[in-house]
Formats: sequence, structure tokens, C-alpha cells
Amino acid sequence: MSQKRTAFFVSDRTGLTVEKLGRSLLSQFEGIEFARITLPFVDSAEKAREAVQRINQTAQTNGQRPIVFSTLIVPEIHDIIEECDALILDLFESFIVPLENELGVPSSHAIGRSHQTGMYYNERMDAVNYALNHDDGGVTRDLGKADIILVGVSRCGKSPTSLYLALQFGISAANYPLVPEDFEKHALPEALKPLTGKLYGLTIQPERLSQIRAERMPNSRYASLENCRKEILQAEDLMQQARIPILDVTTISVEEIATTLLHLTGLKR
Repeated sequence: MSQKRTAFFVSDRTGLTVEKLGRSLLSQFEGIEFARITLPFVDSAEKAREAVQRINQTAQTNGQRPIVFSTLIVPEIHDIIEECDALILDLFESFIVPLENELGVPSSHAIGRSHQTGMYYNERMDAVNYALNHDDGGVTRDLGKADIILVGVSRCGKSPTSLYLALQFGISAANYPLVPEDFEKHALPEALKPLTGKLYGLTIQPERLSQIRAERMPNSRYASLENCRKEILQAEDLMQQARIPILDVTTISVEEIATTLLHLTGLKR
């Protein structure tokens, strides 16, 4: 029977940074089931005391100290959180203090620096709009402006990967499905033929694809294992024929798919 613990992610902003770091650390403990609670926008003493009350109540209810991952910057707010009955892991302090010592200058201790819009905000938003407009082969106009075009069978992860590449890295990513009509013709869709240098194929194990499709269309031919096997084999043959590189995404997350594609293609973030 696995252990159960509660982990809090406490941030003065959205909590995305502390969640990502904290979840990465927790993933190393496979025998423990974690209830994960995010407390964003803890940017005042009052909110910090409310967070402490909630954390302490959890400790009392569960009979075990929660684990608290924190990226709080303002010392007064940080000190209040330190009073709670929990294991406190201050992720910023772990890195900020050594950096201050090495660089010889104090940090700004400014809230929200890691989430500033920055000079690339507009580029990322343009990339997101591009990904949305060129999702699932819906629009072929300006397809040549894509930095990368993901191809593969339906529900293999093309759409979420395209959006992640756009939102996180400002990559203009389109995606285009390979369907039975393409397999019958033994040829890529006409819109893709001039763009083979930008194509990257995603593939997936039939069993996993069948599970994913069954969530959308249970008990359908579309989701059947036999059909998934057939489509994947035909798609891989077609991609190999067109000399399109292929990435197996069966066991990796969208984040890992995107980062792997950047590494393999040399696209700049």
C-alpha cells in the first residue's frame, strides 16, 4: 500500500514555476501518492496567514506534516509561511543566495520577475495564434511559414505539442493529420509535399492510441486496437517513404516531446 502525503505549492504569482519544480522533485518518489494543492498569489501578510492556517489544518487532519514548496520573494511573507507545521522547501532561496554570493550583488527581491511579459511576449502570442489557425490541417494558407509541421495519425499528440511549442518557446508550429485517404494513395497530402523539410512525424504504440481514442469514442472502430495498429503501420510506412524523421511519443509528456523536438531539429527557442 502506497503512502499518502500532501504537498503545497506556494507562490506570490501564478504558481507555475513552483509547481514545475516541485512536481519534478516529487516524481522521484514513486511509492508515495501526493495530494497536490497550489496556493497562488500569496502576496500579502494576510494571505500568508490564511495559507498557514490551511497548511496547519491539513497537518492536523492527516496526522503528518505537509511538504511546502515555496517561491516567495518578500521576506515578511516568507517568514510567515516559515511558521507553519510543515517541511518548507524554499526553492528560490536555494538558488538566489548562492547566486548573490557568486555575482557579488544582491537580487532585486521583486515579485513576479519570472513571469514578466518580456520582449518576446508578442512573438509567443503570434505563435499561439498560428498554431490555433493551423491545427489539424484546418488551414493550409501560410503553411510554409511554419517553423515545424507535425504529422501523424489522429490523437497522437500533435495539437497539444504544437500549442506548447508556441506558448513556451514562440515556435510557429502547425500540425496535419495523416488519414486513411492518404494511406490509400500512398502519398502525403498535397499541401505537405512541398514542405517535407519542415515535417516531423509523431508515432505512438497502438495500445496507447486505442486507450486515448476510446476516451473520446468508446466501442468504435476508430478506437479499436486493430484499426490503431493498421493506421500506425501505414502512417509510419508513409513517413519513412517521404524520409520524414519520426519520434515515438508513447511514454513521454507533451513537455518532453516539445523539448526533444527542439533538440533534434535545432529550432531556436
